[in-house]
Amino acid sequence: MTKTDDIIERLASDLKPVPRNALWRRLALGIVPALGLSLLSMLAILGPRVDLPDVLMLPVFWIKSAYNALIAITAFLAVYRLSRPDGSEGRFFGLLALVFAAMTAVAAIQLMMAPVETYPVLILGSSALHCPLLILGFAVPVYAGAVWALRQTAPTELRLTGFVAGIAAGAAGAWVYSWFCTENGMPFVLIWYSLGILLTGALGAVTGPRLLRW
Repeated sequence: MTKTDDIIERLASDLKPVPRNALWRRLALGIVPALGLSLLSMLAILGPRVDLPDVLMLPVFWIKSAYNALIAITAFLAVYRLSRPDGSEGRFFGLLALVFAAMTAVAAIQLMMAPVETYPVLILGSSALHCPLLILGFAVPVYAGAVWALRQTAPTELRLTGFVAGIAAGAAGAWVYSWFCTENGMPFVLIWYSLGILLTGALGAVTGPRLLRW
């Protein structure tokens, strides 16, 4: 019994208190630079909208931006909770459904107020085929940054954590892409932006169990 107590005491003597907010700082250190890299990539590859000063006056631009930002914030908060051994996703899926429902309502209102002949533009636009893939591409750096941060934590639900981290990264990538995208149809954003976000979530679900193992 004495030897056991001595071993425990020696192990405990080497322990150092974890700084307050260390987990938040770790996540920020992984995600913020990655988001900056994604923005720089967008500027280098695509560039911002040439009509950006005029677009900033349109409510549809800010609704598109807010949709992606709200999903990203909600998902990153869930990633923070899931990064602990006893963590859970909390109300993530309920809040995600609420944001999606709100965007669905906005898209439906726009369709009801628009002439029927404009539906193809509002739904498909001119970039439906490559929009989700571009979002996935801009999301990859953010997902890599989240994985880097999470590998220093201790998540236990690896597939779920990977999925939620992928959703967060996908929404961040979609937010970045929205500064270039010329589509103003809310149905377009609801369908094709959401698809890009889900593709990144699927990437996280597939790779999470391997990349987040500890």
